Amino acid sequence: MHELTLLATEAQVDLLSDALMEVEALSVSVEDADADTEHEEALWGEPGMPVAREAWQRSTIKSLFPDEAAALEAATLILAQDWATDIHVQGIQEVADQDWVRLTQSQFSPVPITDTFWIVPTWHEVPAAAQTVMRLDPGLAFGTGTHPTTRMCLKWIAQNADAYRGQRVLDYGCGSGILAIGAALHGSGVVDAVDIDPAAVDATVANAEVNLAHLKAADGSLPIRAGLPDLVGEAHGTYPVVLANILATPLKLLAPLLAGHVAPGGHLVLAGILARQEQELQDAYATVGLSLQVANTEDGWILMTARKPG
Repeated sequence: MHELTLLATEAQVDLLSDALMEVEALSVSVEDADADTEHEEALWGEPGMPVAREAWQRSTIKSLFPDEAAALEAATLILAQDWATDIHVQGIQEVADQDWVRLTQSQFSPVPITDTFWIVPTWHEVPAAAQTVMRLDPGLAFGTGTHPTTRMCLKWIAQNADAYRGQRVLDYGCGSGILAIGAALHGSGVVDAVDIDPAAVDATVANAEVNLAHLKAADGSLPIRAGLPDLVGEAHGTYPVVLANILATPLKLLAPLLAGHVAPGGHLVLAGILARQEQELQDAYATVGLSLQVANTEDGWILMTARKPG
């Protein structure tokens, strides 16, 4: 098997990806060509905001072919197109045959959040130390417990269960539902989990079914209500805890809405923030009456929390 790697501009990504599939690529993936540099970009869609772009300004497109000849022929055909003048071949290299399912699974091991709270993929045995377990596999929606922002949120949830036990919680930008499920496993009342992406809502429901079946009410309902942002509306209805693991820019724009959802005396927990963005967030939330403080740090990311005056 051989991998063809191409460099393309944002405007060419969709057309190039379609063309690669037409020349019978076995798979096509798109990555940020500037990943791990100061020019790296995040393109996730956030609650209340459309996805700004579908690809990076400089995108690396990787495609797999059965052999070198097929990869070379595909590159030749694509570069001959009128629209391909700015597409560059970065290389063709052999890829060893592997059990791709097993390889992918091996990259996701159980994740300890605390000594007793673990995120465990379904293909792994539950660690002996785990007393509270969330079964979660990688999927289409963001949030598997491996990223520092998610881990810090989950640790706050596990260590502050008394703040919301038996009470409503809001997870704004729920992704896979990992934070909502974490709160439910630690004794919350009903959690409202919202996201702008319907795939995230579906993932939250599916993951809740796996993890919270033992907490179903008599009527069969789960302790999570998942939906699009209109599920909770524009800042009416308050919660003792509001969780939002998004990114700094949308968190700033959402400050009035998120602050409006926090009940008097309640907690706001924000993540997806780089350490250098601390002051920006503090300034944004000061305008809505909340004093954000750094509650945790990990790998250059920070968790920020605030308590609404009672």
